[in-house]
Amino acid sequence: MDDPLLVIVDAANVIGSVPDGWWRDRRGAAERLRDRLARDGVPGRDRPVELVMVVEGAARGVEPVPGVRVDAAPRSGDDRIVELVAGEGRGRPCLVITADRELRRRVGELGAEVAGPRTVRGEP
Repeated sequence: MDDPLLVIVDAANVIGSVPDGWWRDRRGAAERLRDRLARDGVPGRDRPVELVMVVEGAARGVEPVPGVRVDAAPRSGDDRIVELVAGEGRGRPCLVITADRELRRRVGELGAEVAGPRTVRGEP
């Protein structure tokens, strides 16, 4: 299989998984997550990955960097993630990083693998 693993990161959920003061600077927290993803990728994955970080709200406007595409959800981040899985993830391996139970169910029904925030969270 030639397609890299499509990894879609629910930025708000991953950022919100640790109470480290992210709420004081949501955009800065999203930029720190983006930079960690660009540096570390997805630990434990030995195949090439295509990283997409979905942002919403105050984190809109975060710029992409080499290795991490940033997708600003026009409305709900969860809905945008489902759209990406149904579109870009169709017919290729797809992993969604989130702890949101309803989102996990929705993308799982579309065939995506799901993992929790610790997968990419790293050490604060």
